[in-house]
Amino acid sequence: MTPRGSTTIDTTISEVYVPDTALAAVARLRTLGEAHVWWWPLGGRTDPADYAALDSVERGRAQRFHAEADAAAFTATRAGARRAIAGLLGITPGEVGLGRRICPGCGDPEHGPPSVVRPPVPLAVSLSRTAGIGALAVRAGAWVGVDVEALRPVDDNLADVVLTPSERAYVMGRPRGPERDAAFHRTWTRKEAVVKAVGLGLLGMELHALDVSPADPGPVEVAHTYRAETTHWEVRDLAVPGPWSASLARPLGSTRGEVHLHAPADTP
Repeated sequence: MTPRGSTTIDTTISEVYVPDTALAAVARLRTLGEAHVWWWPLGGRTDPADYAALDSVERGRAQRFHAEADAAAFTATRAGARRAIAGLLGITPGEVGLGRRICPGCGDPEHGPPSVVRPPVPLAVSLSRTAGIGALAVRAGAWVGVDVEALRPVDDNLADVVLTPSERAYVMGRPRGPERDAAFHRTWTRKEAVVKAVGLGLLGMELHALDVSPADPGPVEVAHTYRAETTHWEVRDLAVPGPWSASLARPLGSTRGEVHLHAPADTP
């Protein structure tokens, strides 16, 4: 079944100028079924070069953060995304415009998933950040989801709220400490990657009803249901080095080629 709203992204591309390098890059991604994921470290202070890479709207958002570390994380994530997308499309970071798609659930343009609005190419993008790291996922088409989380001790109350019974049995059955923490956050990031890929976030389906098979090393097939419509997703863990967990989700029925994980400053 096609995810909701998936036909809205491939419109009017022939009516505006799109660099040949961008068209070629998207065609290659579509043919090969590739997904690309970039990650980068987040510091506590804003890098002037990152701030300079933002557009005026993003700079306004950065200035509204009360904590310097939060402003720095936002700035580095948006700048990192713009540079990665530019490298992928063979254009400059200043030629990349980031916006939002219309929410596939309610039609609100203010809280839909992120999108590349300039150049208008059919790329699915997803952004995530947590303590110390930001990430971007890109593939040709309409939908993709990435999530990163910093590893921390499992909150038993949170586990009761977000895990299915089988997931809770597996996670809480691990020895308390790093093994249990890793199992919980693998489960959490898989769930978050799916709900972000669907484009509905936490409004689409209760996390305690979304089973992501944490005992399976993956990739795993995950079914997501919203308003009696079920979509199916391939979910895989990402080998991000350090004290983090990360996962990627993409449509199961699509052509699924290699997933390329890029360290900071890497290009495809």
